[in-house]
Amino acid sequence: MQSVNLSTAQISFIDRESPVDTPQSIDKYPILLVHGFASSINDNWLDTHWIKFLTESGFRVIALDNRGHGKSQKFNSANDYSLDLMACDAIQLLDYLEIDRAHIMGYSMGSRISSVLTMNHPDRVGRLILGGNGYGMIEGTGNWDPVYDGLLADSIDDVTDLRARVFRRFAERTGSDRDALAACLKGIRQLFTEEQFTQIKNQVLVAIGSEDDIAGSGQKLADLMINARFFSVPGRDHMRATGDKAFKSQVVEFLQAQ
Repeated sequence: MQSVNLSTAQISFIDRESPVDTPQSIDKYPILLVHGFASSINDNWLDTHWIKFLTESGFRVIALDNRGHGKSQKFNSANDYSLDLMACDAIQLLDYLEIDRAHIMGYSMGSRISSVLTMNHPDRVGRLILGGNGYGMIEGTGNWDPVYDGLLADSIDDVTDLRARVFRRFAERTGSDRDALAACLKGIRQLFTEEQFTQIKNQVLVAIGSEDDIAGSGQKLADLMINARFFSVPGRDHMRATGDKAFKSQVVEFLQAQ
Protein backbone atom coordinates (compact mmCIF):
# COMPACT_ATOMS: atom_id res chain seq x y z
CA MET A 1 0.00 0.00 0.00
CA GLN A 2 1.29 3.44 -0.94
CA SER A 3 0.17 6.89 0.18
CA VAL A 4 0.24 10.33 -1.43
CA ASN A 5 -0.64 13.78 -0.13
CA LEU A 6 -2.77 15.26 -2.88
CA SER A 7 -3.97 18.85 -2.76
CA THR A 8 -7.40 17.52 -1.82
CA ALA A 9 -6.60 14.78 0.72
CA GLN A 10 -4.11 12.13 1.79
CA ILE A 11 -5.01 9.10 -0.30
CA SER A 12 -3.79 5.52 0.06
CA PHE A 13 -3.60 3.39 -3.06
CA ILE A 14 -2.04 0.40 -4.74
CA ASP A 15 -0.55 0.21 -8.22
CA ARG A 16 -0.04 -3.27 -9.65
CA GLU A 17 1.54 -4.05 -12.99
CA SER A 18 0.41 -7.07 -14.95
CA PRO A 19 2.69 -10.10 -14.50
CA VAL A 20 1.94 -11.29 -18.01
CA ASP A 21 2.86 -10.02 -21.45
CA THR A 22 0.04 -11.10 -23.69
CA PRO A 23 -1.54 -9.62 -26.81
CA GLN A 24 -4.46 -8.55 -24.59
CA SER A 25 -2.19 -6.27 -22.57
CA ILE A 26 -0.73 -4.43 -25.57
CA ASP A 27 -2.04 -0.86 -25.98
CA LYS A 28 -4.45 -1.35 -23.11
CA TYR A 29 -5.16 1.46 -20.70
CA PRO A 30 -4.64 0.89 -16.98
CA ILE A 31 -7.81 0.43 -14.95
CA LEU A 32 -8.69 2.48 -11.87
CA LEU A 33 -10.91 0.77 -9.27
CA VAL A 34 -13.20 2.87 -7.06
CA HIS A 35 -14.77 1.02 -4.14
CA GLY A 36 -18.16 1.35 -2.46
CA PHE A 37 -19.41 2.99 0.71
CA ALA A 38 -17.94 1.63 3.95
CA SER A 39 -15.59 -0.58 1.92
CA SER A 40 -11.91 -0.29 0.98
CA ILE A 41 -9.28 -1.61 -1.41
CA ASN A 42 -8.98 -4.72 0.73
CA ASP A 43 -12.68 -5.49 1.00
CA ASN A 44 -13.84 -4.52 -2.48
CA TRP A 45 -10.90 -5.53 -4.65
CA LEU A 46 -8.24 -7.63 -2.89
CA ASP A 47 -10.35 -10.03 -0.84
CA THR A 48 -12.62 -10.60 -3.86
CA HIS A 49 -9.56 -11.31 -6.07
CA TRP A 50 -10.47 -8.60 -8.58
CA ILE A 51 -6.94 -7.21 -8.66
CA LYS A 52 -5.40 -10.63 -9.18
CA PHE A 53 -7.92 -11.42 -11.94
CA LEU A 54 -7.38 -8.14 -13.78
CA THR A 55 -3.59 -8.17 -13.60
CA GLU A 56 -3.52 -11.77 -14.79
CA SER A 57 -5.77 -10.69 -17.66
CA GLY A 58 -3.11 -8.20 -18.77
CA PHE A 59 -4.09 -4.95 -17.08
CA ARG A 60 -2.17 -2.57 -14.87
CA VAL A 61 -4.48 -1.95 -11.90
CA ILE A 62 -4.70 1.10 -9.66
CA ALA A 63 -7.08 1.16 -6.71
CA LEU A 64 -7.58 3.83 -4.07
CA ASP A 65 -9.12 4.03 -0.64
CA ASN A 66 -11.68 6.82 -0.95
CA ARG A 67 -11.41 9.66 1.54
CA GLY A 68 -13.00 8.62 4.83
CA HIS A 69 -12.31 4.96 4.10
CA GLY A 70 -9.56 2.41 4.57
CA LYS A 71 -6.18 4.02 5.18
CA SER A 72 -6.99 7.33 3.48
CA GLN A 73 -7.58 10.59 5.34
CA LYS A 74 -10.70 10.79 7.50
CA PHE A 75 -12.93 13.85 7.79
CA ASN A 76 -15.83 14.22 10.21
CA SER A 77 -17.71 17.00 8.40
CA ALA A 78 -20.15 16.33 5.57
CA ASN A 79 -18.71 19.43 3.85
CA ASP A 80 -15.54 17.42 3.19
CA TYR A 81 -17.44 14.82 1.18
CA SER A 82 -19.11 15.12 -2.20
CA LEU A 83 -19.03 13.11 -5.39
CA ASP A 84 -17.12 15.95 -7.06
CA LEU A 85 -14.48 16.02 -4.32
CA MET A 86 -14.04 12.25 -4.42
CA ALA A 87 -13.84 12.23 -8.21
CA CYS A 88 -11.22 14.96 -7.92
CA ASP A 89 -9.20 12.74 -5.57
CA ALA A 90 -9.24 10.01 -8.22
CA ILE A 91 -8.21 12.36 -11.05
CA GLN A 92 -5.39 13.81 -8.96
CA LEU A 93 -4.16 10.30 -8.23
CA LEU A 94 -4.04 9.60 -11.98
CA ASP A 95 -2.14 12.89 -12.43
CA TYR A 96 0.33 11.87 -9.71
CA LEU A 97 0.89 8.54 -11.48
CA GLU A 98 1.22 10.36 -14.84
CA ILE A 99 -1.66 8.40 -16.34
CA ASP A 100 -3.41 10.40 -19.04
CA ARG A 101 -6.25 7.96 -19.60
CA ALA A 102 -7.59 4.91 -17.77
CA HIS A 103 -10.54 2.59 -17.75
CA ILE A 104 -12.65 3.26 -14.65
CA MET A 105 -14.57 0.72 -12.63
CA GLY A 106 -16.73 1.64 -9.66
CA TYR A 107 -18.93 -0.40 -7.38
CA SER A 108 -21.95 1.03 -5.53
CA MET A 109 -20.85 4.47 -4.24
CA GLY A 110 -17.80 3.98 -6.46
CA SER A 111 -20.10 3.97 -9.48
CA ARG A 112 -21.47 7.34 -8.44
CA ILE A 113 -17.93 8.71 -8.12
CA SER A 114 -16.92 7.11 -11.44
CA SER A 115 -19.94 8.62 -13.17
CA VAL A 116 -19.01 12.12 -12.01
CA LEU A 117 -15.38 11.53 -13.03
CA THR A 118 -16.50 10.50 -16.52
CA MET A 119 -18.96 13.38 -16.88
CA ASN A 120 -16.33 15.92 -15.81
CA HIS A 121 -13.33 14.37 -17.59
CA PRO A 122 -14.57 12.21 -20.50
CA ASP A 123 -11.20 12.44 -22.27
CA ARG A 124 -9.45 10.87 -19.27
CA VAL A 125 -11.67 7.77 -19.34
CA GLY A 126 -11.34 4.79 -21.67
CA ARG A 127 -14.20 2.43 -20.83
CA LEU A 128 -16.46 2.72 -17.81
CA ILE A 129 -17.87 -0.07 -15.63
CA LEU A 130 -20.70 0.85 -13.26
CA GLY A 131 -21.24 -1.99 -10.80
CA GLY A 132 -23.92 -2.19 -8.14
CA ASN A 133 -25.68 1.05 -9.08
CA GLY A 134 -28.32 1.73 -11.67
CA TYR A 135 -31.28 4.05 -12.12
CA GLY A 136 -31.28 4.54 -8.36
CA MET A 137 -28.59 7.16 -8.97
CA ILE A 138 -31.35 9.22 -10.60
CA GLU A 139 -34.54 8.34 -8.72
CA GLY A 140 -32.95 7.61 -5.34
CA THR A 141 -32.68 4.37 -3.41
CA GLY A 142 -34.86 4.97 -0.38
CA ASN A 143 -34.30 6.61 2.98
CA TRP A 144 -30.67 6.46 4.16
CA ASP A 145 -31.24 8.39 7.39
CA PRO A 146 -31.56 5.13 9.39
CA VAL A 147 -28.14 4.08 8.07
CA TYR A 148 -26.68 7.38 9.23
CA ASP A 149 -28.26 6.97 12.65
CA GLY A 150 -27.19 3.33 12.78
CA LEU A 151 -23.55 4.19 12.15
CA LEU A 152 -23.57 6.59 15.08
CA ALA A 153 -25.59 4.43 17.49
CA ASP A 154 -23.84 3.34 20.68
CA SER A 155 -24.43 -0.32 19.85
CA ILE A 156 -25.64 -2.37 16.92
CA ASP A 157 -28.25 -3.71 19.34
CA ASP A 158 -29.87 -0.26 19.17
CA VAL A 159 -30.19 -0.47 15.35
CA THR A 160 -33.51 -1.93 14.18
CA ASP A 161 -33.62 -0.92 10.50
CA LEU A 162 -32.50 -3.86 8.31
CA ARG A 163 -30.37 -1.85 5.85
CA ALA A 164 -28.85 0.12 8.72
CA ARG A 165 -27.90 -3.11 10.50
CA VAL A 166 -26.22 -4.44 7.35
CA PHE A 167 -24.03 -1.36 6.97
CA ARG A 168 -23.33 -1.05 10.71
CA ARG A 169 -22.25 -4.69 10.82
CA PHE A 170 -20.09 -4.22 7.71
CA ALA A 171 -18.47 -1.09 9.18
CA GLU A 172 -17.68 -2.95 12.40
CA ARG A 173 -16.27 -5.93 10.53
CA THR A 174 -13.93 -3.73 8.50
CA GLY A 175 -12.88 -1.60 11.49
CA SER A 176 -14.08 1.56 9.75
CA ASP A 177 -14.24 5.03 11.27
CA ARG A 178 -18.01 5.26 11.75
CA ASP A 179 -18.00 9.03 12.34
CA ALA A 180 -16.25 9.56 9.01
CA LEU A 181 -18.64 7.17 7.26
CA ALA A 182 -21.66 9.01 8.66
CA ALA A 183 -20.26 12.33 7.43
CA CYS A 184 -19.55 10.79 4.03
CA LEU A 185 -23.09 9.43 3.79
CA LYS A 186 -24.51 12.91 4.41
CA GLY A 187 -22.21 14.48 1.82
CA ILE A 188 -22.69 12.19 -1.18
CA ARG A 189 -26.42 11.66 -1.50
CA GLN A 190 -26.94 14.08 -4.39
CA LEU A 191 -28.88 12.60 -7.31
CA PHE A 192 -28.15 12.76 -11.04
CA THR A 193 -30.44 13.68 -13.91
CA GLU A 194 -31.14 11.57 -16.98
CA GLU A 195 -29.58 14.32 -19.09
CA GLN A 196 -26.25 13.96 -17.28
CA PHE A 197 -26.03 10.29 -18.22
CA THR A 198 -27.05 10.91 -21.84
CA GLN A 199 -23.88 13.02 -22.13
CA ILE A 200 -21.65 9.98 -21.51
CA LYS A 201 -20.39 8.73 -24.89
CA ASN A 202 -17.76 6.29 -23.57
CA GLN A 203 -18.30 2.55 -23.83
CA VAL A 204 -20.13 1.59 -20.62
CA LEU A 205 -20.96 -1.68 -18.90
CA VAL A 206 -23.62 -1.53 -16.17
CA ALA A 207 -23.57 -4.67 -13.98
CA ILE A 208 -25.97 -5.32 -11.10
CA GLY A 209 -26.92 -8.44 -9.19
CA SER A 210 -30.25 -9.93 -10.20
CA GLU A 211 -31.30 -9.90 -6.51
CA ASP A 212 -29.97 -6.40 -5.76
CA ASP A 213 -32.70 -4.34 -4.03
CA ILE A 214 -30.55 -1.21 -3.60
CA ALA A 215 -29.18 -0.27 -7.04
CA GLY A 216 -32.29 0.36 -9.10
CA SER A 217 -32.71 -0.74 -12.70
CA GLY A 218 -29.47 -1.35 -14.56
CA GLN A 219 -31.19 -1.68 -17.92
CA LYS A 220 -32.99 1.64 -17.50
CA LEU A 221 -29.71 3.37 -16.73
CA ALA A 222 -27.89 1.71 -19.63
CA ASP A 223 -30.66 2.77 -22.01
CA LEU A 224 -29.79 6.42 -21.34
CA MET A 225 -26.26 6.07 -22.74
CA ILE A 226 -25.61 5.59 -26.44
CA ASN A 227 -22.74 3.10 -25.96
CA ALA A 228 -23.88 1.22 -22.84
CA ARG A 229 -25.07 -2.30 -22.17
CA PHE A 230 -26.38 -4.06 -19.09
CA PHE A 231 -25.33 -7.33 -17.48
CA SER A 232 -27.41 -8.92 -14.73
CA VAL A 233 -25.17 -10.84 -12.32
CA PRO A 234 -27.22 -14.02 -11.82
CA GLY A 235 -28.44 -14.90 -8.34
CA ARG A 236 -26.50 -12.17 -6.55
CA ASP A 237 -27.63 -9.37 -4.24
CA HIS A 238 -25.85 -6.05 -3.66
CA MET A 239 -23.18 -7.41 -1.34
CA ARG A 240 -22.57 -10.80 -2.94
CA ALA A 241 -22.29 -9.58 -6.55
CA THR A 242 -18.98 -7.85 -5.86
CA GLY A 243 -16.65 -10.81 -6.37
CA ASP A 244 -18.84 -12.92 -8.66
CA LYS A 245 -16.95 -14.94 -11.31
CA ALA A 246 -19.45 -14.20 -14.07
CA PHE A 247 -19.18 -10.48 -13.27
CA LYS A 248 -15.39 -10.66 -13.54
CA SER A 249 -15.54 -12.49 -16.86
CA GLN A 250 -17.98 -9.95 -18.29
CA VAL A 251 -15.74 -7.07 -17.27
CA VAL A 252 -12.62 -8.49 -18.89
CA GLU A 253 -14.55 -9.43 -22.03
CA PHE A 254 -15.90 -5.86 -22.16
CA LEU A 255 -12.46 -4.31 -21.69
CA GLN A 256 -10.81 -6.53 -24.29
CA ALA A 257 -13.51 -6.17 -26.96
CA GLN A 258 -12.49 -4.39 -30.13
